Amino acid sequence: MAELASLWIVRHGESTANVAATAAETSGAELIDLTHRDADVPLSPTGEEQARATGRWLAGLPESRRPDVAVVSPYLRAVRTTELALGGTGIPTSVDERLRDRELGVLDGLTAHGVTRRYPEEAQRRTRLGKFYYRPPGGESWTDVALRLRTLLGDLRRDHEGGRVLLFGHDALVFLLRYLVEGLTEADLMALTREQVIANCSVTAWHADDAGRLVPETFNDVAHLHRQGAQPTREDEVNAEPV
Repeated sequence: MAELASLWIVRHGESTANVAATAAETSGAELIDLTHRDADVPLSPTGEEQARATGRWLAGLPESRRPDVAVVSPYLRAVRTTELALGGTGIPTSVDERLRDRELGVLDGLTAHGVTRRYPEEAQRRTRLGKFYYRPPGGESWTDVALRLRTLLGDLRRDHEGGRVLLFGHDALVFLLRYLVEGLTEADLMALTREQVIANCSVTAWHADDAGRLVPETFNDVAHLHRQGAQPTREDEVNAEPV
């Protein structure tokens, strides 16, 4: 199969939903105080600075390492991160709905406590099925997201053979790209989700080895934020997903 020269994914900058979810989880609330639908959640001021810092890092890469093209989730927080990071670079950018965040259906806007209180049967079903296969009513399982990412990867490999592709997306996508690109098992992937929280504006990357296969280069890296003077979001503040 044709392969890319390199692949990056950047999680969007801190969003107002990340901030609201942290407050709700900390206070024991059942509902996250959201004023936008998920697709329209904006960046927080911290998230905007993280995106600008990511842009300064990208601008400092050697020409031979800079992305040839960027593909972006249609959700506002990812689009705005892209605008701030790539503004003025001339890197061609397109939006692809397959990079949208995982859809939570009836559980959207609930904290983990809220899911247990309002949908105890769903909490039990999720425990029985496991995180990988559990699909909330009206939402998506992790395997559903993997299927759409699998088709996207196929298109990228076909349309950008030998190219350097930069994706802007969401935390579940970072984990699932590792699952797909590196051939992880369900157990491998679930262990990663227990051990790691994907940071806002973190960089995960793969590069082609001598055999032309994508191999891991960096995972969940925020060193560029420190170097560019931006404040990374604390680990306990970056995950707004209850399931």
